[in-house]
Amino acid sequence: MSQPMTPAAVHKQYDETMTAFRRQIADPAVRVSFGREADAFMRQCACGVWHADQGMTPRHVEYYNAIYSKGNPVPSVLYWELASQVEGYDRFVLPNFFRRMVKADLERGGGQSRRFVDTFTLMLLLFAAVDGKVSETEAGFVNACADSLSAFCGQAGVDGAGPGVDVSEFVARRTDGAPVKTGRPEDEAVSPAPAGAAEEVPPAEKKPTLEELLAELDGLCGLDKVKADVKGLINLVKVRKLRQEAGLPVPPMSLHLVFMGNPGTGKTTVARLLAKIYHAVGVLSKGQLVEVDRSGLVAGFVGQTALKTQEAVDKALGGVLFIDEAYALANQDNANDFGREAIEVLLKGMEDHRDDLIVIVAGYTDLMADFIHANPGLESRFNKYFHFEDYDGKQLAEIFRSVCKKNGYSLDEETDKAAAEAFQVMYDRRDENFGNARDVRNVFEAAVARQANRVAAMESPKMEDLMALTIADLDLEDGEES
Repeated sequence: MSQPMTPAAVHKQYDETMTAFRRQIADPAVRVSFGREADAFMRQCACGVWHADQGMTPRHVEYYNAIYSKGNPVPSVLYWELASQVEGYDRFVLPNFFRRMVKADLERGGGQSRRFVDTFTLMLLLFAAVDGKVSETEAGFVNACADSLSAFCGQAGVDGAGPGVDVSEFVARRTDGAPVKTGRPEDEAVSPAPAGAAEEVPPAEKKPTLEELLAELDGLCGLDKVKADVKGLINLVKVRKLRQEAGLPVPPMSLHLVFMGNPGTGKTTVARLLAKIYHAVGVLSKGQLVEVDRSGLVAGFVGQTALKTQEAVDKALGGVLFIDEAYALANQDNANDFGREAIEVLLKGMEDHRDDLIVIVAGYTDLMADFIHANPGLESRFNKYFHFEDYDGKQLAEIFRSVCKKNGYSLDEETDKAAAEAFQVMYDRRDENFGNARDVRNVFEAAVARQANRVAAMESPKMEDLMALTIADLDLEDGEES
């Protein structure tokens, strides 16, 4: 492996290439669209490249924040945000500016969209090379995306299809400091040093097994009762399936759930895991989680709520529809509230798709009980309740350590002890505004901001300086007083 490129070098190469390409776009509307949309699209593709390689490190945050063109906003993400984006990368989506580019080519008889495919390919290879090499899985992802763009050009009838960039030339070769083609004829190609072909699309991502998902569930902090309830539910589903295969009667069973508890207790995390678990045991065909609240279901005009709720149901088919703060749908003070319309559409969707849709409603314990009793249909379909307890002081401290480790920050023994004591105080003084893990995240983000100010004042900070969180960064005295 060669030495990785610096974030500054990545930015320089990206900015120069994208700026040069933008200047070549003849159609003014396409040029404006490209300038506005290209950076966000390319950052999304960078997440796809790194998702294919599964090689995320805290340094990738610097590379991600370097992907922007002159005059456009500079991105600023934390490691946990980028890790979530990379982990949650879904699929390559054709950008709108490229569709406009193809249309302009057809109207003008040009070939700008074909040239963009080469530029796009080389930029993705640039992102793949930030760790010093281009892996075969990364190259396979780049090829698949470039093929999608080329296929769209071909289907639309844009002339000028050529051999394009040979991605295999870049696999496992030295990439730092090498000249990169921009897709312009006058540019020289990078000297090839093939190390094996990578033209095949990588195989579909391996789905996690039930055992892996249960291990992930067990790895969550606290939630002992919830974990036991989930495992009991899985056993129920597995035995039900065995009875079906044996030709034995299978009584009707509702798998819809009510999650009760305060904010920040892991309800969404468990719901996402449950969606995958339901898929692993064959209950759901896809296993995705679609998360909404009242605003995602209810509109302000007669008839629009039904359409909006139905859209959410359709999107969740094959997976789990997770409705947070579901009690907001049942407004007891207004009989004409549109939330009731959303409930009726929701109940119909649950009945029509009972074999491939699970609905989980979540919210505060007392309010959720009132919600379920607000409609007889809800009572008959939701008969399984999971209660999420507040995290205690030790668990809050453990969550904080986990967040620090995941984001590449370290705590010395003194700081760790002080943080644990502070979280115990936070738990002991909790009130109705207590946010559990959300409060931990707020403490972490505030500490990171203070640490950044402290480290920025250093003349030559070392790696350990960049990683260390101190008692001063935690600002515990202010936190206790507040």
